[in-house]
Parts: sequence; C-alpha cells; structure tokens
Amino acid sequence: MEKFMGLGHLFVTIFLYHIAAFMVIPAITDVSMGALCPGTDQCSLAIYLNGFQQVVTGIGTLVVTPLIGNLSDEYGRKALLTLPMALTIVPLAILAYGRTKYYFYAYYVVRTFTDMVCQGSVMCLTLAYVADKISESQRTSAFGLLSGISSAAFVFGTVTARFLPTHSTFQVAAAIASIAAIYMRSFLSDPNNHSNIEDGTSCSQSSMKKRLRVLPGSHSLQKKKIFSRILPVEDVTYLLQTSVTFSQAAIVAFFNNLGESGFQASLLFYLKAQFHFNKDQFADLLLIVGVAGAISQLLLMPLLAPTLGEEKLLRIGLLACCGHMFLYALSWSSWVPYAASSLSIMVCLISPCMRSIVSKQVGPDEQGKAQGCISGICSFANIMSPFAFTPLTALFLSQKAPFYFPGFSIMCAGLVSMIALLQGIMMRAGPPISSKQVNSSNYVPA
Repeated sequence: MEKFMGLGHLFVTIFLYHIAAFMVIPAITDVSMGALCPGTDQCSLAIYLNGFQQVVTGIGTLVVTPLIGNLSDEYGRKALLTLPMALTIVPLAILAYGRTKYYFYAYYVVRTFTDMVCQGSVMCLTLAYVADKISESQRTSAFGLLSGISSAAFVFGTVTARFLPTHSTFQVAAAIASIAAIYMRSFLSDPNNHSNIEDGTSCSQSSMKKRLRVLPGSHSLQKKKIFSRILPVEDVTYLLQTSVTFSQAAIVAFFNNLGESGFQASLLFYLKAQFHFNKDQFADLLLIVGVAGAISQLLLMPLLAPTLGEEKLLRIGLLACCGHMFLYALSWSSWVPYAASSLSIMVCLISPCMRSIVSKQVGPDEQGKAQGCISGICSFANIMSPFAFTPLTALFLSQKAPFYFPGFSIMCAGLVSMIALLQGIMMRAGPPISSKQVNSSNYVPA
C-alpha cells in the first residue's frame, strides 16, 4: 500500500467526486417518473428520454474524451480534470433547487451536455494519472485500487441516499461535488508532463513546431493537427494496427460496454415495473453492488492479480457479467435481483484488468491517448446501445409486448456481453511496450 501513497490526493478527489455522482442514482428514477408520469410504475416517455440522452451523450463523449485525453498528454492531467469536475456540479444544483416538471427538463438538458464532457473524461484522466505515477508491474493493482475507491464511494453515497429525503439528496450531492473540485485544485499535483521532458523526442517535436511556423503551408498542417485531435481517427487506427492486443481489448471494451449500457439503462425501469421497487429498494440493491465491488477491487484484486494475471481475471469478470445479466432477466421473485447483484464481486474486475492491459501497450507519454481511445470506443457503444435496448425495454414493459418476458431486453444485453467473453477468451496480452512510444504524428497513411 505504501507504493500508492503518492496517489493519496487523487484517491480523495475521486472518492468525493463519485460520492456525489452515485448518491443521486437511487432517487433519479423516482424523480424522473414523478415529473413525467406521476402516479405510475411504467413510463415509456422516461425510458425513451433516457435512451435519447444516452445517444447524445455518447456522441459527445466519443469526440470529447479522446480530445481531452490527448490534450492531457501535453498540458497536464490536473488542468484538463478541472473542467469535468466543475461541470458536474451544475445539473446537481438544478435538482437541489427543485424537482418539478420544468426543473426536471432543465436538469435533463444541462445533464445531457455536461455528460458529454464529464462521463468518460474523468475516468480517462485518472487512469492516465495513475499510469504516470505507477510502474507497469504495479498498474493492475493500482487500477484495481482506483476502482475500489470508486466502489467504496458508491457504497458511501448509496447508504447516504438511503437515509436522506429526496430533496436533501441532491443538495448534499451538489455540495460534495463542489468540495471535490476545490480539493482537487488545492491539493492534487500534476505528474511530470512527458511532453515537457527535454529528451530527443520532445526536442524533435519542438524543432518540428518551429519549422511549421516558417514553412509554407504550415498553417494548414496545424489546422489538420487540431482537427485530428477533435476526431482522432488516425490515433485510433494506428493504435489498432500497431498492437493486436490493443485491437482485441477494443473489441472486448465495445461489446462489454454495449451490453452493460443496455443492461443499466433497462434495469431500474424493469425493477420498477416488475417488482414496484422504490428509492429505498434501489438503494439497498445498489448497496450490495457497491460492497461487492469494494471487496473485489480493494481485497481480491491485489491478491489475485500477481498470481492469475489480468487476462484470466478479465475472463472471470466477463463470465460473471453474462451470468448476472441472465439471472436478472429471469427474476421470478423480488429477492432474485439481490442474489444476482452479488455477482458484481467478479464483474468489477473487468474494467481495471482491461485498462491495465491497454496501458502496457503504449509508451509513458501516450497514456492519455490510449485511455482516451478506449473511452471513445466505449462511448460509441453507448451511442449504439439505446437504438436496440430502449425500444425493447419500452415494448416488453408495456401491454403491447408480443409475449410475456419483462426481462427480454436484459437477456439480449447478456447475449451481447457473451461476444465480449468469447473475444476475452481468445485474447493473449502482448509484452509491455515500455520503451516504445505510439506516436501518430509519425504515422503517414498511404
């Protein structure tokens, strides 16, 4: 644990940030349905609005997250982390002030736009920060510890929401989000910025920049460079072509996130319609998930990662992910979701293992780019997911379902996750590229 002490301020920042984010999850379903369809347990409008928000947010994060990850390699993690942490406060403050129909719509619009910046970039930047500070041999445990901190925040936030009234939940969440942003700006130090290191690479880049200032046509080249940051297709293409392991991890990330996104978007509405769950029952269920995740990442991950390796742990997590989705879909009693949620102790292994594998496939000054590319791929999965799962959820929870199977959309999400499992079984992690930098500025397409 001593080797991670240098990450203490980052852990505190992420702990506070996720408390604020997770605290409102148990209450948001009741708030949205109360504002849109008061007095009912099924609301197609709320389901479709949630799906539309997911699509728009996914498109935004697909563009913004790789851009922020790329810029953080040059301008520092702390500077880029400030923006999403500050924006997180705004939608929470709206519902802290009021939760009527018009306040909900204001929250909905603001939350959609802020999530474009916040949803993927905080995770991307914190993973890159950890990779800057920790050696390759320690990264799996470090990423697991970071995920464990998030799970602990999930538990704390859910317990707090369980005992707070709805209006106070959003007020407390907005206050904690503000404290997290202030703490980060006050105490978090930026790791060494590799782009500022005076080595051969940075010198050559500086020389190139000087030549671009004087050579004819340099202005257009600079525009092209800026455009490639906004739509980093070349970065993604080059990373996929350079490393087979990175390509396999990208496939796992896409299909796992596609299934998980559909599952998470459907679950609370499914439980509301099928078993009449309310805020407190949602909180109890999420509390089990959070405790299981914290145990997994704070205790199991450091013990199992050195012996089994991240590849085997990734496969175990993917198998558990498919299993718990199928169990949710087939729930025959209100206690079954609680039993299914206990499998989260294995599901939580997926993200840190996959991110650790990816981090070892690029050089030390490309961590933001690599993590941003994976986050962008996950965002693309978030865009695709609502087109399939939102109509399925609304249809099979309505009276117009072609056959009685309320959990059909969740079953389909589990089948999609099986594709990620099959790819994970076939994946073989390549050797770490500790001395090789994946720099798309040297990549010239034919």
